[in-house]
Amino acid sequence: MNAEISIFGVFTPSLLLCAPVAYLLAAGIKQMLGAVGFYRLVWHRQLFNFAMFVCLLGAIEILLSKVLP
Repeated sequence: MNAEISIFGVFTPSLLLCAPVAYLLAAGIKQMLGAVGFYRLVWHRQLFNFAMFVCLLGAIEILLSKVLP
């Protein structure tokens, strides 16, 4: 998480740019899981959704740190 991305000369933390991407991915996965009926097996839906968002955010951050020097 030490990578910073320069946007028109302004250095922004990579986590700030990964969060919206992770949110959109989580929203899409949430729609698919709801359509399949997966949430019948989940005890706490909001907690599961938050944990899924955090896992996606961490995975995107790790992948981005491998790509950026």
